[in-house]
Amino acid sequence: MAGAIVREQTIEERYGIPENFLEVEVRNPHTHGFGRKLYTDYEIVCRTNIPAFKMKQSLVRRRYRDFEWFRDVLERESTRVTIPSLPGKVFTNRFSDDVIEQRREGLERFLQIVAGHPLLQTGSKVLVAFIQDPNFSREAYQY
Repeated sequence: MAGAIVREQTIEERYGIPENFLEVEVRNPHTHGFGRKLYTDYEIVCRTNIPAFKMKQSLVRRRYRDFEWFRDVLERESTRVTIPSLPGKVFTNRFSDDVIEQRREGLERFLQIVAGHPLLQTGSKVLVAFIQDPNFSREAYQY
């Protein structure tokens, strides 16, 4: 392209905080209970500067069944967005390290997709609370 002016990026542009960023991480699974009452919950860490989110940093814990409920609500709330599936239910060896790690990875992928979707960020009544509110309760949302 003749006559194009090329400008070098400034240090701020190169290494500064992006205009909008969102990091969602699912980590640190813990298994609780004993016998038939065993369950695993996961830590959700969110770092963002997107205005739709109430806090710049948050940390909460959620169980798989909370994710199932959350996904169902998102599907009912939004007819214009295809909500990705969750990792499937596991019926054998569900508390083995490999199974828990595969589920953690799947839950993280799911959250990264739905949290990053602009229509869900602004249109969902439950998205931000699920990801950021340590006192989140499904009962507070009548669906």
